[in-house]
Amino acid sequence: MEKKPLLTQTGVVVGLAILCNALWGSAIPFINLGYKLFAIPSGESATQIVFAGCRFFLAGLLTILFTSIGRRKLVRPKKQNLYMVFCLGALQTVIQYVFFYIGVANTPSVKSAIIQGLNAFVAILIACYIFRSEKMNALKWIGGVLGVLGIVVVNLDGSSLGGSMKLTGEGFLLVSMVAGACSAGAIKHFGQREDPVALSGWQFMLGGAIMATAGFVCGGRLHPTGVGSVAVLLYLAALSAVAYTVWSVLLKFNPVSRIAPFMFLQPIFGVLLSLMLHGGGNVPLLRYAAALVLVCLSIVIVGKGQQTKA
Repeated sequence: MEKKPLLTQTGVVVGLAILCNALWGSAIPFINLGYKLFAIPSGESATQIVFAGCRFFLAGLLTILFTSIGRRKLVRPKKQNLYMVFCLGALQTVIQYVFFYIGVANTPSVKSAIIQGLNAFVAILIACYIFRSEKMNALKWIGGVLGVLGIVVVNLDGSSLGGSMKLTGEGFLLVSMVAGACSAGAIKHFGQREDPVALSGWQFMLGGAIMATAGFVCGGRLHPTGVGSVAVLLYLAALSAVAYTVWSVLLKFNPVSRIAPFMFLQPIFGVLLSLMLHGGGNVPLLRYAAALVLVCLSIVIVGKGQQTKA
């Protein structure tokens, strides 16, 4: 029997997908830490966008630099595929993260985490109904709903989920979520014709440069307060470089619905890391365990749905 390609083998896919989402889950706690170390007030949207732009430009630079050293040649997309870099830079970096950073600043943390958690399910829906790269079925619906429930459970801390919605809060987060989900489908589509590592690195550099320039023009400024602030920025850049590059390669070799459910793990990793970094009182272990069970069930059920012919 012919051996399956390495990046489609279950153990490899699971391990790399968990790694990506553990890194992404660490992003928000480290972004908040970066805000403290750079002394960025919560209302300084322009400076937050400069911070994000520098992070993503560095992420792209690191991706291209280390990959080029490893391959002993400059990694770049083909000339006829440059439009892919512009599309992904606009969709995956600029639109997704400008709306995300502003939306998070204007939305209660509970709502932010739940809306962020919806990204995995929306990515599956867009892959099935817009890009039509695969087919939807009952198991994918059930698995997606279970994953969303897991995100809700991990955030049920007594905070209110009600109240009015703000365009610059929940509205912007929804725009960011749709942009992120669409980018997954675009990466899957473009990755069949272009090196996903080249696309990831160059779109980060382009998108990051646009964000940093726009934020600077609007009055945003970064003021490092020491080695710690620079270290946090470099960590955020490195996690983006590693996570998005690995994720792009996984999307090239696997259906979106096979790896998207792992994104439900992001808020769980984020909550646990926040507790480790900032401490906490009574840790609701049962709630976290229940959320983790729901997310794991979601991953398994959606995986079964992917194996089932519609």
